[in-house]
Amino acid sequence: MILSSLAAAAALVQPLAEVPFRVAEDAIIVEAQVNGRKLALMVDTGFGGAVSVDSVVNIGKPTGTMNLKDFVGTFQAQSVKVQSLRIGGYAVPPGDMEAMLAPGERYSSFSYNTHVDGILGLEPFKAGPFEINFQNRKFVFYPKSFDVTQRVPDGKRTFLAKMLPIGHSSIELSVEAPSGKRLVMALDTGNSFYATTHKDVLERVGLWPQGRKPKFVRTVGVASGPVDSWVKRMTGMRIFGVEVPESYWDVIDLPASSAESDGTIGFQFLKNFNIVVDYERRRVWLENFTGKVSEPPVADVGIVLRADQAANRLRVARVLAGSPADRAGVKENDQLLAIDGKSYFANVGFRQLRLLTQGPAGSKVRLAFSRGGQLIQLDLEREPLYND
Repeated sequence: MILSSLAAAAALVQPLAEVPFRVAEDAIIVEAQVNGRKLALMVDTGFGGAVSVDSVVNIGKPTGTMNLKDFVGTFQAQSVKVQSLRIGGYAVPPGDMEAMLAPGERYSSFSYNTHVDGILGLEPFKAGPFEINFQNRKFVFYPKSFDVTQRVPDGKRTFLAKMLPIGHSSIELSVEAPSGKRLVMALDTGNSFYATTHKDVLERVGLWPQGRKPKFVRTVGVASGPVDSWVKRMTGMRIFGVEVPESYWDVIDLPASSAESDGTIGFQFLKNFNIVVDYERRRVWLENFTGKVSEPPVADVGIVLRADQAANRLRVARVLAGSPADRAGVKENDQLLAIDGKSYFANVGFRQLRLLTQGPAGSKVRLAFSRGGQLIQLDLEREPLYND
């Protein structure tokens, strides 16, 4: 009776603000203002800072530098003091926040199939409890008196996870392997995949044999540059207290850049939940409103594409051994002319390069290539390309 009364009282706390967002190709996009400049920002809770924008976006003169760390490395960029910050209509006290200036047009180059000026990190959200409500596509900002620990989870549809006492600029939570061994994983809306970890982490917890070479290795982009990765089918995992019978994780071949974190849980898992983060009380509430916790594996033909700016075309950078493309004779450096009759040019963003040839398992795609001036047309059937 007492617990139900406390939970009811917590539910009656009025939010400070609600801010709508939109979902664009595996990312949350929100309208914001930084130093008076209106921006469209991708929300990335895996980025511990306040804001990062393309250096071509004018939000003021550089006032310093920042060192930033991603999955595999550290890099430095110029920064600008944040004088004012609004997320939608909600004003955030800027305090000592800085905005990073990313070189060139990292974000606006068609990264999310919509216009994006940069990313909004975790720092502006940490002042009080907040909710990422995927169901209604809005952020909810609560007063500090809102206590998420008064909610009672049922362990089936609702869950209350404890943040680990590490990672002062991230939301680090526990993930359990079938063996009971623990992985430390960050809640990361900026990771467009289901989850991302490292081969050495899987070896440590017994999910990958020492010395075994993976199949279907491809190239993916992280902030510090391209890295090799592959997909691993995972069974019997427990993510933030949620039982996940089967899921597909991206695995980076290089060791982690941090000794504390083993990777991140990304958008493809998080999109199934309404999530309340109470940073001060170190708790995360998850409400599974979709009834799903994972998706079937993505199917592909097995090519990695790169932009050839000089020719304004896409070229094959890698053919995955054993894939449909490999069996059909596609070769590195083949120039891609069209996919299902549609031409593509070099202005395709890094994320889209991976998505272009993906589709449901068993579906077919027609690819047109040029090799030494000769036209080659192939009808390929997509297959799931993962490691067990």
